[in-house]
Parts: sequence; C-alpha cells; structure tokens
Amino acid sequence: MELIVLWDIDHTLIENAGVSKEIYAAAFSSLAGHEPSGPARTEGRTDRLIMRDMFLREGLPVPEWSVIEDALARAGHDRLGDLRSRGTALPGVHEVLKAASARNGWVSSVLTGNIAANARVKLSVFGLDSLLDLPVGAYGADAELRPGLVAVARERMRRLRGVPADVPAVLVGDTPRDVEAALATGSGMLAVASGVHSSEELAAAGAHEILPDLSDTRRVLGILESFRGA
Repeated sequence: MELIVLWDIDHTLIENAGVSKEIYAAAFSSLAGHEPSGPARTEGRTDRLIMRDMFLREGLPVPEWSVIEDALARAGHDRLGDLRSRGTALPGVHEVLKAASARNGWVSSVLTGNIAANARVKLSVFGLDSLLDLPVGAYGADAELRPGLVAVARERMRRLRGVPADVPAVLVGDTPRDVEAALATGSGMLAVASGVHSSEELAAAGAHEILPDLSDTRRVLGILESFRGA
C-alpha cells in the first residue's frame, strides 16, 4: 500500500442543501418531543458532538448514544428522497473518486462526522458509495473529535486490508476541523473551499494545499500523489 486517502462528505463530495440540519432536527424532535429552538451547529463536528450540543442547549439530559444514533439513522433514511431531489454531487467528484479507486496501492475511503448509516445514504443517493472502500472509513459514532477518527480508519485498514502503520494518509475536506485533524495526526491535507469556509480561512487553519473544488481531476490526483512519499 502506498497511500491512504480519506474524504469528508458534506460540502466536499456532496451538497446536502440543508437536509443534514433537517436530519438533526428530526432526530432531536423524535427524542425530546418538541422541535429544537434553533438549527444544529455542524461546522465539521461529529454527530456525537452535534447532538449532545443540541440537548445541552435546550437544557435537557443527553440520551444514551445508541438511542441518539438510532434516531439519526431513522431520520436520515426518511429524508433520502429530499436529498435526492435537492442535493447534488459536487463538480468533478465522480471522476476523481473513480480515478482514486483505480490507483494501484491506494485505499480511498471516508472520514466524516456523519454516522455510518447516514454517510451511506448520502453517498448512495448520488452513486458514490461504490467508488469508496466504506468498511474501512471512520464515522461520527467512532469518536467525539475528528482527529480521533484518523486512528479509527487506520486501525480498520490494518485489520481489514493489511495496510501497514507507516503508509502516509491524506485528508480531503472543507473545514478548519478537517485541517486540524490532519495536522494533529501527521496526515497530509488537501482543503477545498467548496463549503462555507474560504480559502483564506482554510489557509489560516494551516492548510497548504487548497483548491476551490474537486473539478480538476488531474490536479487533485497530482496533489494527492505528492503526499505518497511524505
């Protein structure tokens, strides 16, 4: 194995058109018995943190995580049609994921704050799931903080794919938290300004490689390749 590539999902691979926040609100409402007073704060955080924050903000006890995860999965499944009609895969994503999946020695998966069930919903709606090695990815139920997800993905790759511990990894994402996770774990980072954060914000967070989006397949692959010997 020569390279691990871990892609964020929302605003990196897809535009969810507000469906994500509707999923959080629906999951909260199903457990609390009333709607939240405001939208979920996402900003690259994991589902564990997002949902805990919603309950604490409303002055409510936080349910057991397994209960929250079930509610999130139901809400995500229920909004599959909304995501299909309102959302979209971002420019160049199909092409770059297909190219990465075909690279000999690369393992291409996800590192996302979404729970696994909702990550699969979001990717499958746009035909992206088959282009990623999802069993070895890291998801929002696996750790509270994003840097912890990198170790989870590495362990799954070691156990399921035999990937040695010294294989370099590169994260691809759109938020300063993605950059933080890369810096904290010694991973490479390709930041994309396809979400709410500008190139300047991503650079200030410490990203050295920044693109407006993933539409230039050759350039994306060239940047990823540069981390192979890092």
